[in-house]
Amino acid sequence: MAASHLLEVKNLTTEFRIGGSVIRAVDGISYYIDDGEIVGLVGESGCGKSASQLSVLQLIPMPPGNIVSGEAIFQGIDLLDFDPDGEQIRAVRGGKIGLIFQEPMTSLNPVLTIGRQIIETLVLHLHMDRQSARKRAVELIDLMGIPDAKQRIDNYPHQFSGGMRQRIMIAMAVSCNPNLLIADEPTTALDVTTQAQILEILRNMVKAFNTSLLIVTHNLGVVARYAQRIYVMYAGRIVESGTVKDIFDNPCHPYTLGLLKSVPRLDEPKGRKLVPIVGLPPNLGNMPGYCAFWPRCSKRSPACKKKPWPELRLISGQHYTACDYDFDKK
Repeated sequence: MAASHLLEVKNLTTEFRIGGSVIRAVDGISYYIDDGEIVGLVGESGCGKSASQLSVLQLIPMPPGNIVSGEAIFQGIDLLDFDPDGEQIRAVRGGKIGLIFQEPMTSLNPVLTIGRQIIETLVLHLHMDRQSARKRAVELIDLMGIPDAKQRIDNYPHQFSGGMRQRIMIAMAVSCNPNLLIADEPTTALDVTTQAQILEILRNMVKAFNTSLLIVTHNLGVVARYAQRIYVMYAGRIVESGTVKDIFDNPCHPYTLGLLKSVPRLDEPKGRKLVPIVGLPPNLGNMPGYCAFWPRCSKRSPACKKKPWPELRLISGQHYTACDYDFDKK
């Protein structure tokens, strides 16, 4: 790792107490993001991707949630030391770290115009007067490729398509020139063409605003073209990390390999069948003492059940995996 990172998360653990059970949604994960970098965080629904990002910004509802331990060092300051309802963390949310939620129809206020919602962000964080904020909001809407920005600024969320609403969410997220953008499943429920447009907009925003980007997604294909590095999560833990080349050319965890085999590729033979990952993710309230991926693993052995879930080990360079299987024999 470099000496200093824009964001460095260390041993983050988040739990939820529901119905007498303790659900460990995030289980001691560590990762980092550097200035100007695009990073992917990949895994199935329920693996803890979104919970980890909400924890960093202290947006976990408490109760039932609880950030048990860890650090989230952003620009040299631990965000988890802040009061969850205090002014310091509020200045970070939306100001220094922009969050793009996965479902804009439920994230945007349906009774306020999109202009008012963007303007309020600018007034709050940049202390702009409303006239200047409105002018800036029009510029942002136009930058997102939404036609007739001067007229559409007074429209309500339901008057836009899903792709347009997602563009508005991006406009709000970048409005205060944040140092980091977190895009939580930004292409959910969008058609393939619109997905590509949204991802291109995000990449353009990274260049235009000189910011960093974390793409949270369940689809490895989404990050293949845009990210420099990838973290793969399963059952609350990071099970593999590395550069895009590491992950795609030399996957060293059976879960990563399963994700890759379940996605169609243009460079594969026409008749190749997709291979699904059998079974279901584990119950996070009743985790086994061994590797949680064992019941679904294509490389499993009886020995795996006799030892704890492996910690991340170095393969080479920036490539780490939490599996003892010798992939040189694959």
